[in-house]
Amino acid sequence: MKKILLIEDDIHIKELLELHLKDLECQLMSFSNGQAGYNTALSEHFDLIILDIMLPEKDGLEICRDLRANKIKTPILMLTARSEEIDKIMGLETGADDYLTKPFSVREFIARVKAIFRRVDMLRNQEPSTQILRHGNLQIDQGKRKVMIGERRIDLTPKEFDLLYLLASNPGKNYSRDKLLSLVWGYEFEGYEHTVNSHINRLRAKVEQDLSNPTYILTTWGVGYRFNDDFPINNISNEQ
Repeated sequence: MKKILLIEDDIHIKELLELHLKDLECQLMSFSNGQAGYNTALSEHFDLIILDIMLPEKDGLEICRDLRANKIKTPILMLTARSEEIDKIMGLETGADDYLTKPFSVREFIARVKAIFRRVDMLRNQEPSTQILRHGNLQIDQGKRKVMIGERRIDLTPKEFDLLYLLASNPGKNYSRDKLLSLVWGYEFEGYEHTVNSHINRLRAKVEQDLSNPTYILTTWGVGYRFNDDFPINNISNEQ
């Protein structure tokens, strides 16, 4: 049984989400106070944290940032009341895995929750990997989920790592935004291509030296994105 922490101060939304999450046979704890929810997230294990941005005492962005700073890797689904908040979320290094803008449909909310659970289960069932991808100065360690450029470690959110690893594992292969949304986020909804665009922009800001002339993550105009395949072909190795 999956264990979920819901931190939402809108009583109507909170009750609606509680009802549908219980229909998924999840064990649920819920709070309307940000500080109380944060303290619980630190002290107990959860499979998913659903987190509103506007909360009393401690807001959602601060909660997310502080959880990641404390090495809490639980997937976080953020809820935001205004479309303008999307740019704020994507522009800050909060470490959220996904977000939804209110008002949202229950169907879409449940689809996002199930998609996150599928990815969590898939990662748990994977055998520990020693595969390391090397492309120029970029090194990606799948098992440790660690990214290096030269001697410098690059801090990525879970979704940024998944996106980079997928592209780097298939250099030269073109991916549409819809395909990346399906493969990395695990759901298919039209109109959410900006999610992919935002993550690509943030990822480039972290791994590219010149954003106007990317080395690793390239744009295929009219299609989507691809990873540069001009690096030596012996860039994949296994290490103990």
